[in-house]
Amino acid sequence: MAENQSQQSQQLLAQAQAYQQQLQNVVAQKEAMNMQVLEIRRALEELATVKDDVYKVAGPILVKSDPASVKKDLEEKIELVEVRVKTLEKGEEKLKKQIEELKGKLSKL
Repeated sequence: MAENQSQQSQQLLAQAQAYQQQLQNVVAQKEAMNMQVLEIRRALEELATVKDDVYKVAGPILVKSDPASVKKDLEEKIELVEVRVKTLEKGEEKLKKQIEELKGKLSKL
């Protein structure tokens, strides 16, 4: 009986460690996405002060572009990144909940 509990607790610990690793990955991805949002917001602020044409990166080159089209592209990009952040936040909460459930199971053993 004790051996069965030990094996079960080892399995739960391994699962908790896997969830913890996934959580760390999600948090790192969310942080990277949040940094992208900040960079895009700064670019939009700079773009608001520009009256001439601007240049945007297209692969390995810079392409002359209209500020309005660049602004539109940046706004669309920020929307996509913010959706990704929300998705990551939901995943983060789910993983935290699963880890807490495993902690509860482990404490009962």
